[in-house]
Amino acid sequence: MIDRLRHILSLVLACGVLVGAGPALAAQTQVAVAANFAEPAKAIAEAFAAATGHKATLSVGASGTFYTQITQGAPFEVLLSADAERPTRLEQEGLGVPGTRFTYAVGRLVLYSKTPGLVDGAGAVLKSDRFQKLAIADPAAAPYGAAAIETLKTLGLYDSVRPKIVQGASIAQAYQFVATGAAEIGFVALSQVIDEKGGSRWVAPAKDHAPIVQQAILLKTGAGNPAARAFLAFLKTPAAVAIIKRYGYEAR
Repeated sequence: MIDRLRHILSLVLACGVLVGAGPALAAQTQVAVAANFAEPAKAIAEAFAAATGHKATLSVGASGTFYTQITQGAPFEVLLSADAERPTRLEQEGLGVPGTRFTYAVGRLVLYSKTPGLVDGAGAVLKSDRFQKLAIADPAAAPYGAAAIETLKTLGLYDSVRPKIVQGASIAQAYQFVATGAAEIGFVALSQVIDEKGGSRWVAPAKDHAPIVQQAILLKTGAGNPAARAFLAFLKTPAAVAIIKRYGYEAR
């Protein structure tokens, strides 16, 4: 009888080990994603889960806001920034894992309106009185906002349109201003409008602003998480690169 009980106990323990081992095969990672990259990140996360079994939980916002949160202890494990500056700073400050930082995309800035014909193919509407509000992202927090300001200055139009500028906390909010009609036109990311039907747009020349180099980095909080490392590795795969390019980014 005692031997039988021991045998049953050993089976229970064995089952417990097996049951406990199952979830360990798949892990989860917390990813902070720049707002411009929200849609491609969702598609990549789905492909990542299908390919690896791991789950990437996405938080979307402004790169500058994420940087501040990370320095204050936010539990993100991966950062997909809209610039190279903040991942570089996190690496230098000991909050990012050395050697894991890389460029995953180069973005394009677009002047967009939901009104057909309002934005012309040369952006000349910026010189006109056909709009009252121009939406941009906060240039201090969002690289696309900084690129918008730089573009306006390159065109010699910043002083004249400055009174009409309304700032969103992120590029997502800048897009919402335009989508809801709160602003007639706005500088947004190409990825946000690439699938939009109708409206009008002008892709700002790349030469008019510094390249929007978007970098990813593994944060120290995710150094021991296999899902975090796997997600960064997946960003470099042909499947992920195809998604990145479909949304109008240049992939490196």
